[in-house]
Amino acid sequence: MSEYIAWLEDMNARDTKVRAVLRRSLAFDPGTHIPAFPYVEPFLKGEAEGWRRQMHYLVAGLWAAHWREGRAGVLTPLAKACALHQLASGSVSTERRFIHLLDADREQLPHRLRQMIALLNEQPIDFQALLNDLLYWNRPDKNVQNAWARAFYRTITPTENIDADTETAA
Repeated sequence: MSEYIAWLEDMNARDTKVRAVLRRSLAFDPGTHIPAFPYVEPFLKGEAEGWRRQMHYLVAGLWAAHWREGRAGVLTPLAKACALHQLASGSVSTERRFIHLLDADREQLPHRLRQMIALLNEQPIDFQALLNDLLYWNRPDKNVQNAWARAFYRTITPTENIDADTETAA
């Protein structure tokens, strides 16, 4: 488990209202819900503002919204969890939502992530990987979005199908 998520889990074990406060923080712009400050600010160690601070608040809120007692299983990166959800549910709207998420700018990202995390309530999400990716979301080369797209489509399209199609076309 990551250091930040371990921090949140530890805070949750010591104070039962942590998750409620952090979940509530999702109704506000990341980093503006004052009751959430005691749970996130100590980890940030003085970072006054900026994207990094906002993403820590957003991921804390998403983690709290997704947390379930006794959840087990291998933590899954978000893109792969989206693909697994689509495969399990057969819902084509998952791919559409995923594409909208990939296209989200900094203002749209919190809302679209909240929707996606709610959709993936049965998937054990790797929130540290999510935080690590979100810290680089605004890069002009869109490396994070490209990596997520690769992970999604490689999961829903097994490589043996791609290899067979490529060999047939050649």
